[in-house]
Amino acid sequence: MNATLSTSSKKSNSYLLPMIIISSLFFIFGFVTWLNGILIPYLKIACQLTDFEALLVATAFYISYTVMALPSAWVLKKTGLKNGMMVGLWVMAVGTLIFIPAALMRTYAIFLLGLFVMGTGLAILQTASNPYVTIMGPRESAAKRISILGICNKVAGAIAPLILAFYILKDGDAFLTNLATLSESAKIAALDDLARRVINPYLVMTVVLFLLGILIRLSGLPELEVESNEDANGVKIATKNNIFGYPHLILGVVTLFFYVGIEVIAGDTIIRYGQSLGIAIASAKYFTSLVMLSMVIGYIVGIIFIPKYLDQRKALIGSAILGMVFAFFAIFVPKDLSITFNFIDLTSFKPIVLTVPYTVLFVALFGLSNALCWPAIWPLAIHNLGKFLKTGSALLIMAIAGGAILPLIWGKLSDQFGSQNAYWVAIPAYLIILFYAVRGYKIKSWK
Repeated sequence: MNATLSTSSKKSNSYLLPMIIISSLFFIFGFVTWLNGILIPYLKIACQLTDFEALLVATAFYISYTVMALPSAWVLKKTGLKNGMMVGLWVMAVGTLIFIPAALMRTYAIFLLGLFVMGTGLAILQTASNPYVTIMGPRESAAKRISILGICNKVAGAIAPLILAFYILKDGDAFLTNLATLSESAKIAALDDLARRVINPYLVMTVVLFLLGILIRLSGLPELEVESNEDANGVKIATKNNIFGYPHLILGVVTLFFYVGIEVIAGDTIIRYGQSLGIAIASAKYFTSLVMLSMVIGYIVGIIFIPKYLDQRKALIGSAILGMVFAFFAIFVPKDLSITFNFIDLTSFKPIVLTVPYTVLFVALFGLSNALCWPAIWPLAIHNLGKFLKTGSALLIMAIAGGAILPLIWGKLSDQFGSQNAYWVAIPAYLIILFYAVRGYKIKSWK
């Protein structure tokens, strides 16, 4: 039986207020998360890093989900979902604040610490908000609700790297050209100045996150009861002794690990990939936004077709197949074939002509194939967990560590075999997603 809202919310029979509040949180998730797409090339320059070292940005950020997800579940048991969201926002504010001393000292390790703390705050927020939106209404339409929130997330993800790039890398190509001509002491001074450009943007984010935490605390967001151990007809569901007795959940965690890994690879490596093809930063900075745009298109498809025309499992099957098709094209399409787009720069509102190699475009289209994976995996994985719902949610959040591990594999492959060949890592990821959609979700026993 689905969870229900508090008494006052039952009377109104409306999920509008919770959806508005959770939508704002998903906007924050997207804005903070997809800043990494521009932070990676930025810190690669400012701290003079290799591809592998630069992708530790993603590792530090996403590994926090694995380390802190179970503690997050404990926090939520003490605070409840609503206060837990407030705590998560405040922890994120501490993480953004750490960027200030990191920039002043131009110390990569401190930047990574700030990213880890930000990821910790997001782990708390995600552990609270994802089961909230999944069980706040009918299970069969959960993917539709998550798709609506996903649009908020990815719209933020589309504009975030552009806004940050405007402040920290708008002269990136000229900076790199000039850097090569400087003496060692002048080079150090220039890099120190570059590192300090993040101070004002992250100071603003700190204030915004702190104030949002207060607003969440004062909001009318209702608490949810956990799922009961009865089905829709009131019949008792057989429960297991521990969380590992639910194979569909554990396999869902593995699937989510690979899905998040390939999602992060698409969003966080595409700018670096464009640079490796000789594309100037002035153009490559838009590539992460192309990934987010294609994800928004995927979410719109989910909103329109799920569950009326397409169930969540079939959407997941289609996503996995599309992902493999796009991956093969990204790997095998010649690098010199390109397409030109005309659009408006959202930071300057000026018309832009952007030339995108087809191989980069197919990486951006990973967003389309990825969009419905998260909305489809969650309801399949947490179905009938009953009293284990919060722990199951925490395990799924731990799977976000895929965003820490798989991009590192991409980085290592990129350094050794070239950036285009590094996208072979996507093929096994999508095969695992396909297995879960076809078979894994319905396995109820390890026997």
